[in-house]
Amino acid sequence: MARIVGVEIPAGKRIDIGLTAIFGIGRASAAKLIKKLGLDPATKGSDLTESEMVQLRDELEANWMVEGDLRRRVSMDIKRMMDIGCYRGLRHRRGLPVRGQRTKTNARTRKGRVKTVAGKKK
Repeated sequence: MARIVGVEIPAGKRIDIGLTAIFGIGRASAAKLIKKLGLDPATKGSDLTESEMVQLRDELEANWMVEGDLRRRVSMDIKRMMDIGCYRGLRHRRGLPVRGQRTKTNARTRKGRVKTVAGKKK
């Protein structure tokens, strides 16, 4: 199995799909990366040669922010918003939806389970 940037690339999947296992690489980014390196997108993860893996590894480390660095940056951005007290930071702090969704109904993933007093039959 190919191991790139600390992530196992699935052996049975095409390389353009397998690269999406890396945090920060989606379908479009994977296609762009493969095209830049001149690799065949239909190559399976198990069929990658050592030189192709080295190429991918070097390109990702040099020019892409992925995995740990990206996760750290996202968490630091959220922490910064919370510290300066902007609207998005307040929504993160309170555990409410951040991107303008309604909260009168729905939003249970962020708000938690429904806490009702009425509605029980005797």
